[in-house]
Amino acid sequence: MKYLSINTAIAACGLALVTGCVVQPGGIYVRPPVVAVAPPPPVVVAPAPVVTVGIPDTYVWDGVEYVGYVGGVPYYLGPGNVWIVCDGPRVARFNVWIGAHPDWRTRWAVRNDRYRNDRNGRYVPRREERRDDHR
Repeated sequence: MKYLSINTAIAACGLALVTGCVVQPGGIYVRPPVVAVAPPPPVVVAPAPVVTVGIPDTYVWDGVEYVGYVGGVPYYLGPGNVWIVCDGPRVARFNVWIGAHPDWRTRWAVRNDRYRNDRNGRYVPRREERRDDHR
């Protein structure tokens, strides 16, 4: 069997091509595998959260925590007795509570004399205590 049949030669060439071998005169050479490295994903920097400072003049206990409004925006009393803008679940819970207590502003609201410090610990006066002579 000095010579291979044509079918065996075709099969050997097909196998060599599928496996990545290179058939050249003088022998069969195996190419090293090509490794493709994907570029790293782009770095996305989220914008800094907007910090709004608000101290409600009145607040109410909604069964879970204290909630008050500043300019139509609900705030809750968070850690360190700092007022924080309510997130979606807190607003939803408070709206359910308001539905059961429609007179909450006149009957249940407490004048905020106790929790008047901002997140830096500075006292924030009530609106009627603020002076407007800086004009």
